[in-house]
Amino acid sequence: MKRHLSALLALAAAAAVAAADLADGEVRKVDREAQKITIKHGEIKSLDMPAMTMVFNVKDAAMLGKLKAGDKIRFTAVNEGGKYIVTTIEAAR
Repeated sequence: MKRHLSALLALAAAAAVAAADLADGEVRKVDREAQKITIKHGEIKSLDMPAMTMVFNVKDAAMLGKLKAGDKIRFTAVNEGGKYIVTTIEAAR
């Protein structure tokens, strides 16, 4: 029983950290052909990046799905060799 509780607490902590890494943003442009998205975003603490508007590559073109300019989102991004790549996107609540 203690093992299960410890595992649940670890998962909850990991989820809280992941949620804290989500940045708020607004979609400005979606370029499905180039697999890029322009986002006006708040600070991205995990990248030590201030608020700005910039173009990101996306990890998977399917992530762009039904996104359109004006959509409010939460997302995570990474820096891979100087390229900023969005790895997750979800609708803002």
